[in-house]
Amino acid sequence: MYHRTGLAALTALLMAPAALAELPQRLEPVEVYSDRPQQAAGARSVLDATLISETAADRPAEILNQAPAVNIQMNSGQEHLISIRSPVLTGGAGQGSFLILENGVPIRSPAFGNVNSLIEPHHEVADAIEVVRGPGSAKYGSNAVHGLLNFILPDAGSPQSARLSYSTLGRLRGDASVNLSASTRLNLSLMEDDGWRDDTGSQQQKLSLVTQADLAGWDASFWLAASSLNQETASFIQGPDAYKDRDLSETNPNPEAFRDAWSARLGARLSRELGPGTLTLLPNIHSQAMIFSQHFLPYGGVEKNAHTGGSVLARYEFAPTGPVQWRLGADTDFATGYLREIQPDPNPSPNFPQGIHYDYTVDTAVFALWGEADWQLTDNFRLLAGLRGETHGYDYTTRAPTGINGRFNVTPDRTDDFTFLTPKLGLVWDQSWGALYANYARGARAPQVSDLYRLQSLQLPGEIDTETLDSLEIGARGALLYGHLTFDVAAWWMEKKNFFFRDSDGLNVTDGATRHFGIDAEATFRLTDTLSATGNLAWSDQTYTFNRPVVAAQERIVDGNLIDTAPEWLGNARLDWQASPALKLSLTLDHVGEYFMDPANTVTYPGHTVLGARAGYVFTDGLEGYIIVRNLTDKKYADRADVGFGNERYFPGEPVNAAFGLTKKF
Repeated sequence: MYHRTGLAALTALLMAPAALAELPQRLEPVEVYSDRPQQAAGARSVLDATLISETAADRPAEILNQAPAVNIQMNSGQEHLISIRSPVLTGGAGQGSFLILENGVPIRSPAFGNVNSLIEPHHEVADAIEVVRGPGSAKYGSNAVHGLLNFILPDAGSPQSARLSYSTLGRLRGDASVNLSASTRLNLSLMEDDGWRDDTGSQQQKLSLVTQADLAGWDASFWLAASSLNQETASFIQGPDAYKDRDLSETNPNPEAFRDAWSARLGARLSRELGPGTLTLLPNIHSQAMIFSQHFLPYGGVEKNAHTGGSVLARYEFAPTGPVQWRLGADTDFATGYLREIQPDPNPSPNFPQGIHYDYTVDTAVFALWGEADWQLTDNFRLLAGLRGETHGYDYTTRAPTGINGRFNVTPDRTDDFTFLTPKLGLVWDQSWGALYANYARGARAPQVSDLYRLQSLQLPGEIDTETLDSLEIGARGALLYGHLTFDVAAWWMEKKNFFFRDSDGLNVTDGATRHFGIDAEATFRLTDTLSATGNLAWSDQTYTFNRPVVAAQERIVDGNLIDTAPEWLGNARLDWQASPALKLSLTLDHVGEYFMDPANTVTYPGHTVLGARAGYVFTDGLEGYIIVRNLTDKKYADRADVGFGNERYFPGEPVNAAFGLTKKF
């Protein structure tokens, strides 16, 4: 039973906007994007505050999948897996291949990622979400391999709002973003979800606080963000095409499964003029903990993990003489964390023995130096070059008995370190209608802690290397037809080495290689003053480029096999009609193409197309009532489809449902 006192308070806030409107005048907003120039070489999208508000996403996938080449698979409740110009990745690859930022600062230390890390940022009220496709520039470093997501918190300069909604699936939600003073913004989101599958109720809370100040000549912005999730979790349903059975889809084969997690982050952005340029410092600390049952594994155990870390990002931007603008930076990060996995109950498989599987702590230290040059070669031709050097150190201590224990291999205490360089080189040719660009970038990630020390019986300590991805990209962006059509289209090729991933039997592959190429595009076409269409489309061909012969229980992988959970086509479209000054209607479409469910390419998911609709009516100044219908045609589909331990497994998609809400802006 969940208490609803917080939502009751939010209801009162929604119904009493007049008092809030009397707060002092708001300051101008502070630019806290990821310091990536708007016209940099490479593909970048921004999901703005209007789209975020109208989408009213209950889960991150509902807003992020509106960006090109992004495919966030929703699992159970708030669980998810990420893809950006990549397959949908799991395990260490899913943790470490995507950099998640908040106000331009990583939300976690590099070696302590989590595949469900999007439960932590405050996407519900974000001012904007920046999506960079492909390797991040030299300034971002480890984990910006396939791309990055940057969540921008609203500050006191952003419009204030309060929202309350209820879904036919039993999901009650409230959000507020209000000023406490002329320089301080409080953001709050609360959600209680009955769960549409058996035994899947959840409660989630998010809070963020942003304030601005002038500190002895420093232009300063501070933020505090925290999240909490208590979730009863449903596991996969199994069997050929099981997702097509609606009654089966609503069941939960593992009603005891759960996930409890919390996170907290404190950050600052301090900027001032210094000599010929601008110095910016971003100190921050972060902490998180999570305990959950491993329902995705046979005879699932219970895992508890946590880490606490802090970093300082420093950068100096200046243009001393001539046409070259320089950006120089130094980053440090220190963290300590632990992981404990146990099998509480006996089971018939010797591969998953009862008792402790892993119990270790790890201390990490990261140091990096980087530089970028932006050289205006001619009036409309620019060259951008960058280089980053980075080193990672790990100090591992185990409390579990060492050696082979069924499927698990507990290594003795050890230290490890990794050093690598990530260069980039881009060209931008500015035109009256927009720009053409070309970009080379290398992305890299030092291994996750779980890659290095959560070994399996067929692995050896120290055999894992730095994962690298080299990317080439050419594209065009701009506006045509007197600004009625805006677009960004890019063709890209990527090759990855030392790919660490899990096969369909849950076994680690430590030295894989893959090749990826494709085209992705986004466009907005303003048909009339009241009618506009927005959409994106992505095509890709993603393959394994190594051979893995069958050894013992290992799955056979052949050079040229398509990578599993890498749909050939992804698409998203939206048609908006401002039917009257008060009424706005929208239709949406989300398409996921066919993909293989296993690395051996033996089982296929056919893909799906899901429709949605939204109607919003403004009753008075700033007060809007809306209805959002998801899965308009009641399509039977799978949010995720894979093969695990010899079985076809599915997380079924939600049936048709509607959310009714009120939003007040002031």
